[in-house]
Amino acid sequence: MGVRGLHGFVASSCPHVCTVVNFKELAERHRSQHPGGTPAVVVDAMCCLRYWYTPESWVCGGQWREYYSSLREFVSAFTAVGIKLIFFFDGMVEQSKRGEWVKRRLKNNREIAKIFHHIKSHREQPGRNMFFIPSGLAVFTRFALKALGQETLCSLQEADYEVASYGFQNNCLGILGEDTDYLIYDTCPYFSISELSLDSLDTVMLCREKLSQSLGLRLADLPLLACLLGNDVVPEGMFESFRYKCLTSYASVRESCDRRGNVILAVADHISKVLRLHQGEKKLEEMLPLGPNKALFYKGVASYLLPGQKSPWFIQKPKDVVTLDKQVLSMSSDPESKQEVPMCMDPESRQKLPVGTDPECNLEAAMCANTEVKQEDPVNMGLEAKHQVTVVSDPEILKVARAQHVRAESYLVYSVMSSGEVECSSSLEDATDQALPSQAFVYRPVRQRVYSLLLGGGGGGSSTGPAVKEWFVYSGNPLRQPDLVRPLQMNLPGGTPSLRQLWLSQEPGIQAQRLDTLLACFDLSSSREELQAVERPFQALCCLLVYLFVQVDTLCLEDLHAFIAQALCLQGKPAVELADLQLDHIDPRAVQLATLLVRGLTTLVLVNGACGSPWEMADFMPWHLFDGKLFHQKYLQSEKGYTAEVLVEQNRSHVTRFHTLKSVVCKACGKENRPIVSRRHWRPHHAGGSWPLGPALWRKLLTA
Repeated sequence: MGVRGLHGFVASSCPHVCTVVNFKELAERHRSQHPGGTPAVVVDAMCCLRYWYTPESWVCGGQWREYYSSLREFVSAFTAVGIKLIFFFDGMVEQSKRGEWVKRRLKNNREIAKIFHHIKSHREQPGRNMFFIPSGLAVFTRFALKALGQETLCSLQEADYEVASYGFQNNCLGILGEDTDYLIYDTCPYFSISELSLDSLDTVMLCREKLSQSLGLRLADLPLLACLLGNDVVPEGMFESFRYKCLTSYASVRESCDRRGNVILAVADHISKVLRLHQGEKKLEEMLPLGPNKALFYKGVASYLLPGQKSPWFIQKPKDVVTLDKQVLSMSSDPESKQEVPMCMDPESRQKLPVGTDPECNLEAAMCANTEVKQEDPVNMGLEAKHQVTVVSDPEILKVARAQHVRAESYLVYSVMSSGEVECSSSLEDATDQALPSQAFVYRPVRQRVYSLLLGGGGGGSSTGPAVKEWFVYSGNPLRQPDLVRPLQMNLPGGTPSLRQLWLSQEPGIQAQRLDTLLACFDLSSSREELQAVERPFQALCCLLVYLFVQVDTLCLEDLHAFIAQALCLQGKPAVELADLQLDHIDPRAVQLATLLVRGLTTLVLVNGACGSPWEMADFMPWHLFDGKLFHQKYLQSEKGYTAEVLVEQNRSHVTRFHTLKSVVCKACGKENRPIVSRRHWRPHHAGGSWPLGPALWRKLLTA
C-alpha cells in the first residue's frame, strides 16, 4: 500500500522522520491549545484490521467474540484519555486502482494455497507469519464499531483520500493507519498503528516535513515524487527507465542505503535540481517521459490534493485528465469491454472542494471525492466520451442508499445502484477441494435476486435488467475482467415490491412484506412459516442453513449438527473461555465450511439492507452466532458420531433447541426435495470429486 519502497527507506535511511509520541500527552496539548474542543483521531480502519485481530486462532473462520472484545478494549483506551475516534472504511475500489486490487487478490490466492497445504501436511494452523485475516472481517468490523457507539463512515472512493481530507478539514489530532500515502498528503500528523502500544498509548509519528527536508524537497513536491516512484495509481514499472537514469547520474550515492533507497534519493535530487529549474515554465510532459501515460500521471499527482490545495507542478488544467458534468469515459484498456458507468444523481456530497478563481489551476476541483467525477483510462484517451446511463432513476432512493452507505449501515447496496460494480476479496477456500464450491457461486443466485430488486428487473425466469460487474475471487478466476451477472427475477406473489415501499413506507404490514422479500431472495418463501417460528437470533441462521444445504448437496447431517451445536453453545460463553478452547487438529474441510457460513452472513447483510431491514442487524452478527474454534470442535465431534447431548455439552435447554432447529432446517430442505442424510450414506456416491451442486444452483448458474 502507498508509495513503493518509502516505508523501508524511512526506517533504514531517515529514522529521524519517526518520533515516539504519546496520545494522552498529545490530547492534553490539543485541549490546551483549543479550549472546549475534543481531540479527534481519524482511523484508517482497513490498515488496522491486522492490529485489531489479536485472537490466536484465525484459520477456523474467526474468533468473533474475542475480536469484538479486542475492539472494545481499543476504543476504551482512547475514550479514557478523552480522544474521539472516527473510523473510515473503503467503500469501493476506484477504477484506476483496480489493477492493484487484482494484483493483491491473486497474491492472496497463492498465500491461501500455502495455508491449506500446511493444514493438510501438519493438521494444524500455520504460524502467524502466514496470517490471513478471516473472511468478512472488514464488513463486520464496521458493525462492531457502530455497536460500540463509534462514528463509523464508509468512503465514496478509496478511503485514504477521505481520511486525509477529513483530518485536514477538521483540525484533527492526527491519522492512525499504516499507509505511506499519509506521508505524501499535506494533512494532519500521521501515526503508525503497527507501533501503537495500547497499554501506554505510545506510538510513532512519521513527519512529512522532516522527510521532505531530508530529500531536499518541499511538501508540494511529495506527490510528484510518489508518482515517479510508483503508487496505487501509477504502476511502479511505468517509470523504471526514468528512475534508472536518475540513479546513474546521481553523484551522492550512499553506501548505507540499498538500491531502492538510493533510487528514492536520486529521483528526489532530480526533482529539486533539474525539474524545479523549469517549474512554472514547462508542462510536466515536457520535462518527464510521460508519453501515453500522461493522463494517469496527472491523475496520480492530483489524487493527493486535498480540498483547496493546488500543485505548483500544474501550470494548466490537463484537458485529457477528467471529464465533468454528464460525461463518463471508458474505464477499460479493452475497447470491447467499455461500459458506461452510471453516476450518482444525488447533488449533495459529503466532500466538496472549493473551485478556485484561476481557470488554469483548477484541477483540484475535478479531483473531488464525489462520485460525479470519473477519470479516463489513459490508454483510451482518444476515445470519445459517452453520455452516462443511469441505472437507478429515482434520485430520492439513490440518496437514501448513498446516506446508508456513508454511515456504514449497508453493504454493496450503493455500489450496485451507483456504479453497477461490486467486489469480494479472497476467502479461505481450498482450490483443490472440488467437492465444495466457492462461496462466490453458492451465493450468486441470492445476489442476482438482490440486483433485480435494486435495479428493477423484467419478468420471467431471467431478468432483462442491466448486468452487474462482479469482481469476486474464486479458484480459476484470473480477474482479467469482471463476471457480468444478470439480475434474476424473484418469485413473489403480486410481484416484486418497489424500493420506495420497502425503504420508505410506514404502512401497516410493510415489515411482513420486507421479510417476504428477504426470504424470496433466498428462494425460501415456502418455508416462511417454519422460519418465522424460530426464536431470535436463530432465524437468520436457519434461513442461511436451509439455503446452504439446498444449494450444496455435499453437505451432510453431521455438518448440520456441528453448525447448530456451535451456535447454541456459543450463547453465554465469554471470550476468555473461547480463547482457552483447544482443538485436537485442524480439518481443511471444516475451514472451508466456516468460510461458507461467514460469507453467508455477509450476504445476509446485503439482503437485509436491500429489503429495508426486516431483521435487526445484530441477529446475524457473527459474535452472536459463530465462533471458529467452537465450530471446529463440534465438527470434529460430529464426525466421530457424538450424540446431540454431547454436542451441546449436556445442556438440557440446548438439547431441546437443537432438535427444534434441526427439525426446521430438515423440513424446509425437504420441501425443496433435499433430504439431509448422514455422510456414511453418500460418501461412495460422491467419491468422484466433482462439484455435486444442487440442481437449483446449477440451473441458475447456467442461466446467469
